[in-house]
Amino acid sequence: MTPRDAGESRPCLIALGGNLPSAVGAPAQTLRAGLEALEALETGGGLRRGAVSRFYVTPCFPAGAGPDYVNAAALMHTDMAPGAVLAALHRVEAQMGRERVRRWGRRTLDLDLIALGDLVLPDAARHAQWRDLPLEDQMQSIPDELILPHPRMQDRAFVLIPLRDVAPGWVHPILGLSVAQMAAGLSKEALDEVRPL
Repeated sequence: MTPRDAGESRPCLIALGGNLPSAVGAPAQTLRAGLEALEALETGGGLRRGAVSRFYVTPCFPAGAGPDYVNAAALMHTDMAPGAVLAALHRVEAQMGRERVRRWGRRTLDLDLIALGDLVLPDAARHAQWRDLPLEDQMQSIPDELILPHPRMQDRAFVLIPLRDVAPGWVHPILGLSVAQMAAGLSKEALDEVRPL
């Protein structure tokens, strides 16, 4: 990382999702409570809300793994370092009753750090390795380091459609495509699975 990686305010793209009720209510209520909890955290520079997408209903993945998800996206602004942002997201997930039992399993709240400005972490080569990983290997392998931008964001309608609401012009620093362009490149089938709540 360079000295620019911390201390400078930059846009922070966060994907939210959940398909189980929490102590605060149904998944949509949990997403709202999670956003409020993020802003309330004592995080130094903090996470300042810019915009929140509409809420969407999307099928659980893999098929049959649980109830449909409620998904959304938030554009926030922060001067926190990437690791500190990720730690903040994990703290809020825990507050909402998230248990990390199974990858892509049922959950009360999932907060994914999708991008932090134009940072590429840990580097372009490692990013490409995770971005090109076959689906079967994705289901078995978990990175032991933070990968930014999220290596699968360009493939996921449940991430791109909500992000298009709040940051359509954000450009992927490696692919050179905006959120709107990446969403437009998805199949009609993938797009049709993401329905406004």
